[in-house]
Amino acid sequence: MKFTMINSKFVAIIYTSILFTLIVSCSSFTPYKVPILQGNIYDEEDISKLTQGLTKDQVQFIFGTSLIRDPFHTNRWDYYYSIQVGNEMLDEMKLSINFDDNNLVDSWIIENMSD
Repeated sequence: MKFTMINSKFVAIIYTSILFTLIVSCSSFTPYKVPILQGNIYDEEDISKLTQGLTKDQVQFIFGTSLIRDPFHTNRWDYYYSIQVGNEMLDEMKLSINFDDNNLVDSWIIENMSD
């Protein structure tokens, strides 16, 4: 009889510790939030390659196809990218490249929209 009483207390302690572990581990559980990358991702190295006089083909080789090619502003290409995790926007930038009448890079503007 002593053996079954000790055995049942041992089983109760095991079940209690398993239940406690499950409750504690699930209370701190937060779902994984996938980073969402949108647009053309470019960095400082790509920006440093951008100089006046580059052709549209050279710009497309460096940055890829522009996200926005406005039919009303054919001499301007806009590159946009954003990095978002859940509801939090980590980074958001816009690069506008202007071309002259010879389709060569004339100027560019970098806007950090996350500030």
